[in-house]
Amino acid sequence: MQLWLPLFLTLCAALLAAQGNESDASLHGTVRDASGNPVPGVELLLTKKGFPKGLTFTADAHGSYSVPGLSPGQYSLHAIVGAYTENGPDALVIKAHESKTEDLVLTMDPVTGPVFYDKPSFIVSGVVDTTALGGHGSDTVVRTRESIAKDTAKLSNPDIPIASPEIDNLLRAGKYQEAKEQVRSRIAAGDKAELHHLLADINERAGDSLDAVHEYQLAAEMAPSESNLFDWGSELLLHHAPEPAEEVFAKGNHLFPQSARMLIGLGAATFGRGVYDQAVHTICKASDLNPNEPAPYLFLGKMQAAENVSSPELLDRLRRFANTQPQSAQANYYYALALWRRNRAHKTSDVEIETLLSNAIRIDPNFAPAELQLGIVKSEQGDNAGAIVHLSRAVQIDPQMQEAHFRLAQAYRKQGQAEKAKQELLLYQDLSKKSAEQIDRERREIPQFVYTLRTPTASKAP
Repeated sequence: MQLWLPLFLTLCAALLAAQGNESDASLHGTVRDASGNPVPGVELLLTKKGFPKGLTFTADAHGSYSVPGLSPGQYSLHAIVGAYTENGPDALVIKAHESKTEDLVLTMDPVTGPVFYDKPSFIVSGVVDTTALGGHGSDTVVRTRESIAKDTAKLSNPDIPIASPEIDNLLRAGKYQEAKEQVRSRIAAGDKAELHHLLADINERAGDSLDAVHEYQLAAEMAPSESNLFDWGSELLLHHAPEPAEEVFAKGNHLFPQSARMLIGLGAATFGRGVYDQAVHTICKASDLNPNEPAPYLFLGKMQAAENVSSPELLDRLRRFANTQPQSAQANYYYALALWRRNRAHKTSDVEIETLLSNAIRIDPNFAPAELQLGIVKSEQGDNAGAIVHLSRAVQIDPQMQEAHFRLAQAYRKQGQAEKAKQELLLYQDLSKKSAEQIDRERREIPQFVYTLRTPTASKAP
């Protein structure tokens, strides 16, 4: 930071020729794709007329940028992004003391063309019922993978309202086939990536997942924006196709290295393949892009909750989460869980863990996972009476928490309270059966893609 700041100030001085109090103007805005979605991590070039050198800077994770300390004059502003060009101004006039807003819209370069793939290395050819879906690892890990896939899909940006009122009314009425026909007629009149994306959204809502993924793919190949690539990868991941999803997210990360959600998607797909260490490393990188953004930490917390190891890298990031957001119950809980896993291996003190879990409960008195974990810690210490207090509180807050009932049954048995132990064990068995039935129902609602991975003929650099 100490080396960077003088250089930055020197470049600004040379670029802007600031004099006196005139260098107090500023420029800010958002970089968007042709559909209006913010594009994160885009490198920008600001050049002042009459100065040979320009100033480069990068839009943040939300596509926003801001340049303070400008002197009045005429500027040009452009994005530096592979196969994209943009309609940024070559004659951007900034007045003294002005705070000017200028958004950039990226469009496809007609010469370079799409940069995603010559041909994807996979083919999605069908869907199957996932009632009997299996997976590597324990049932808890498989459930976590499915939960993480759903959470990844939720990171998609809200739909941009490009549909007409007529199409919107059809969607609200559930008339999906008629809405599709309206969009297809628009495509026939003028083929655009955003129309294929809209058609994909409609297909997914209508339950036509195979058509949806093909439309998401077409939209991404026509206009490989951050948003289009992320939505395509999310669709693949949601329908239990982690290998193709990983390929899409990897290319998306290559094109948009400052996109935290692209790294989260890549980590989620890697976790879906059962490669835990690599998944954690990838999402740790996402957390480093914006250390104050909670989303990557929450994914890390979920991953470690399903696994029985805690890497130093994960522990370090969850420590940062707890330090930067001390009033977050989840931050305290996930860091405590990481410490507990480490301490079990090294047989060290649980004092800090108990403090963190108590903080989580103080912040959110209805945070059942913290009560459960504190009950587990007490039980391992041989304090069965203390364990019963916290485990009872956990099942009171969340009567559906299976593990809490099971561990409470164990604690009662150790205390010689056989009848209470029997009751908790029966509750656990009943909940386990109902949970399995619910998982089957949910899996039927999200069919699994059938895909074929092509054997690459030659390796190419991305």
